[in-house]
Amino acid sequence: MICPNCKSEVAEDARFCPRCGSPLLEKEMFLMSTTPTIPGYRISRVLGVITAITPRTRGVLGKFIASWQTMLGGEVTAFTKELEKARKEAMERLKERARSLGANAIVGVDFETSDLGIGAGVVVVSATGTAVLVEPEGAL
Repeated sequence: MICPNCKSEVAEDARFCPRCGSPLLEKEMFLMSTTPTIPGYRISRVLGVITAITPRTRGVLGKFIASWQTMLGGEVTAFTKELEKARKEAMERLKERARSLGANAIVGVDFETSDLGIGAGVVVVSATGTAVLVEPEGAL
């Protein structure tokens, strides 16, 4: 088998390239961690800091429902769903950016939210991390 990243020849049953650490199976999970390391893996190469953002807002109906929920107190479910979607979208964009650099993992992942403050109810969810190549500990 040939590694799609570095083009070196690897054993047919290999899960990672022993030369560059890239995953060899399409179904191989992409690893993400909020910590600077991943237990059971060693970082073989740091590819750089990556960032992804997604701005979100609710439509008129969603804002209307949210205003009623705000008056009644408790969780504002109209915004909870949007924030969950935004977090997932930012995470997927972060993975896309990391993969475009040849990474098979991201460490030090951090999520932040902020309001653009322009009175439009736009919330920005950003995700930041470090794109890396990892290989299982003990791999040559």
